[in-house]
Amino acid sequence: MSSPALSRHRVRPAAGRQTSGAAVPSPTASYRYDSVAGSWWWSPGMHDLLGLDPLREPGTESFLAVHHPGDAPRVIEAVTSACDSGRPFALETRVLHPTRAQRSVVLTGEPVRDATGAVCGVEGQVSDITGSRAQGADAVRALEAEVAQMRTAMASRAVIEQAKGVLMLLTNCGEQAAFDLLAHISSHTHRKVRDVAQLLTGSAAGRTRLPDDLGAILRDACPPGQPVG
Repeated sequence: MSSPALSRHRVRPAAGRQTSGAAVPSPTASYRYDSVAGSWWWSPGMHDLLGLDPLREPGTESFLAVHHPGDAPRVIEAVTSACDSGRPFALETRVLHPTRAQRSVVLTGEPVRDATGAVCGVEGQVSDITGSRAQGADAVRALEAEVAQMRTAMASRAVIEQAKGVLMLLTNCGEQAAFDLLAHISSHTHRKVRDVAQLLTGSAAGRTRLPDDLGAILRDACPPGQPVG
């Protein structure tokens, strides 16, 4: 509902909407609040964006009712402060849409002034950023997965280096020969190189006993009389 105090102030078209032709669905809608009359107006897109009843007259109660209880006080404080101080605002809030999951929106507001320069209301937009939030969460999960893979790779490299050291001591060979032997054991016992390395280091530390097939290959590779765990 447009109020006389605000009717002479032109509201900028919401981003992503067309002012003529076929309507294009948009995650942004416009609103105006007349602080003198205490009345509200909002664009038709607000009904879908916030899940507002299109048959219900715009008002403070219905506008606050769709916001998360923890955010509603911040919304009314932002609008009231803009009317009192004449400063614009922008804040992120959560909307409890009746037919969708919780939405994340950004509420912006610009003070509206009358002919004397006094603030007589606020006009602004509500933009749905839920999709951006979801993309951000996906990016975080992807980064966490990448970090986990890097940690696994680093752990594998560390245990392989330790296993090479064990083989160098057992067989009196060099570093490359130790790695070649590790790969040979992996191939002939049908185990991953990392798994073979863990078995070797575990046996050397006295934590586990070498499997028979792995021990047999090591005995063939070690000098006579060299104990194999």
